[in-house]
Amino acid sequence: MSEEEMMEEGGGVVKKFLYLNRKAPIGTVYALESLEVVLIGAAFEQDVSMIFMDDGVYQIKKGQDTKGVEMKNFSATYRALEMYDVEKLYVSKESMDERGLTADDLVVDVEVLDAAQLADLMDDQDVILSF
Repeated sequence: MSEEEMMEEGGGVVKKFLYLNRKAPIGTVYALESLEVVLIGAAFEQDVSMIFMDDGVYQIKKGQDTKGVEMKNFSATYRALEMYDVEKLYVSKESMDERGLTADDLVVDVEVLDAAQLADLMDDQDVILSF
């Protein structure tokens, strides 16, 4: 896609940003920081997509209890992504299968993709950030 094709009415270039979430929501700050970066990208009206894979699928799992680890449970914040026009949410089928999860176990609607589909999606991005 040429830069001219990516121009918005406001005159800015829209880039495709993919945020790859691979870390569990508990034990590190990666998941929360990733969410903050996604919201910043969306605020600048970029084309934002998110993939949850490996232990990153736990970031969007229903019923998280963080009381014992003294961390705030921010999983409900993912439901607010739609308000920021972040609607391209994907999850690795293999990661879900390995952890015994289904789409019904998640706090947001996602598109479940296999490894080949995820690779195609990644190939179509301008910027990929992995957390």
